[in-house]
Amino acid sequence: MHRVFSVLILTALMLIAAPSIQSAPVARLYDIQGAIGPAVAEDIEHAIADAQGQSLFILRMDTPGGLDLAMRRIIQAILASAVPVIAYVAPQGARAASAGTYILYASHIAAMASATNLGAATPVQIGGMPRPDRPKPEMPASPNATRKSPAPESTDNPMQHKMINDAAAYIRSLAQLRGRNAEWAEQAVRNAASLSADQALKQNVIDVIADDIPQLLSRLDGRTVVTSLGKITLKTQSMVIETVERSWRSRLLAVISDPNVAYILMLLGMYGLFFELANPGFVLPGVIGGISLLLALFAFQVLPVNIAGLGLIVLGIAFMVAEAFIPSFGALGLGGVIAFVAGSIMLMDTGVPGYGVSMLLIGSVAFVSALFFILITGMAIRARMRPVVSGAEELLHESGIALESFEQHGRVQVHGETWQASSDYAVRQGAPIQVTGRDGLMLKITPLPHKTTEVRS
Repeated sequence: MHRVFSVLILTALMLIAAPSIQSAPVARLYDIQGAIGPAVAEDIEHAIADAQGQSLFILRMDTPGGLDLAMRRIIQAILASAVPVIAYVAPQGARAASAGTYILYASHIAAMASATNLGAATPVQIGGMPRPDRPKPEMPASPNATRKSPAPESTDNPMQHKMINDAAAYIRSLAQLRGRNAEWAEQAVRNAASLSADQALKQNVIDVIADDIPQLLSRLDGRTVVTSLGKITLKTQSMVIETVERSWRSRLLAVISDPNVAYILMLLGMYGLFFELANPGFVLPGVIGGISLLLALFAFQVLPVNIAGLGLIVLGIAFMVAEAFIPSFGALGLGGVIAFVAGSIMLMDTGVPGYGVSMLLIGSVAFVSALFFILITGMAIRARMRPVVSGAEELLHESGIALESFEQHGRVQVHGETWQASSDYAVRQGAPIQVTGRDGLMLKITPLPHKTTEVRS
């Protein structure tokens, strides 16, 4: 009886406590580590959509920047979110440069840990457009003269000028939306200005400084933010933190869309298909090459790929292969190496942080490719063109002597061996003959138009 009574009491207590547990506010935490690309943007869009109905979404960042398209996708998701989004630059020593600065400005609350920084938000032209030269600072007239502050960077490049103006207007609009320092935001775009956490707080660039998540939640409690649904007062006391784990698809896309990985996959695809076409029947090189090339093409559709660079890589490989078939005293081979290296450098935008192909990788691959195609492939082709010296094929086109006269079938001597032979023409004893085929132990021959010679015994 006592046991039943105890069970009933415990059940009642659990039922009473359940609503309070379920009603505990929840904050979703997503970490951005490294460059911001398509995989990160897609993941954040889904994470923010899944967080609708929760109390808070925290975007913890440590990034050098990333692609403009990916950044704008993230900002659009933040602006449309009914859940307050907190952009938090952490841990200590982290940064929110370039694209990270725009995301910080777009968020409902901007926070940083101490010893962090943000800024340097000048856009970079995709495709390797040359940057304009910076104006040289004016030298003072005398040692006692004061230095003038450098003038804002100017450019004679219309496209770069349009990009900078567009980016400046974009970040200014975000600053005005969130009530933050719009003047400094524009300086971060036009002059690549940067700020530490303390300076950012003083200049109204961020809202709070906190060294960890508990301190951040403590300092956000009671603040009012405006989301797509209107004003919301944050209640962050006793808030439960749920870390958002990246899906396997997102992780795979992140690996494939790495410029160095995509570059290697592209080359594996080209080389695999080349080997399969050169040696039909091997199957494995073709399978690996086909899969690698498709994965590379999938990555290229979300990366800033320069078509001219891709064309130069293909042309360089073609020249190196041609050098193996058509010796040109190194002209085709050298031209192929130059085209291959130039195309690899131009393939992706090296100005966007985290989205350039490593020069060490380019040099290594170019050296190995040149060595393989010019030397090894050339040796293999020359070996294939040598006459066969063994087996049934070795007898083809060999010459011999008829041991007897015959109309259709008779005996001939080839390489000092006596063979039964068949011919469509009459053959006289001692006449020179040539082997045209073989059917088992029977040679197919044709007489040669030479003088008859005596057969030595």
